[in-house]
Amino acid sequence: MSIKKDKEKVIDPVWGEERIREFLSLQPPSGENGDHHKLVKAYQSMRIEDFDSFVEFFVADNGNLDACDSRNQSFSELISTHRYSQPYLDIIKKYRP
Repeated sequence: MSIKKDKEKVIDPVWGEERIREFLSLQPPSGENGDHHKLVKAYQSMRIEDFDSFVEFFVADNGNLDACDSRNQSFSELISTHRYSQPYLDIIKKYRP
């Protein structure tokens, strides 16, 4: 007897505005900057299009794009060495004043 899967794996689901905005209320671990934490988690979790929307909401909510972690490293500095980070860095640049 074989067991049938009841669900298919979903890759890159489309996120709605509500789900993207949920990242604005993420709480950082003790000792970490909240804005830096939110940017990192959004970067790790979202497709580029969703990340663009998130950063727009983040900036409108007075989020700090230059927030640093406990090692005094900004989000942009952190991801700048990642192979596929350039589109994300371009988004950060786009929303900088």
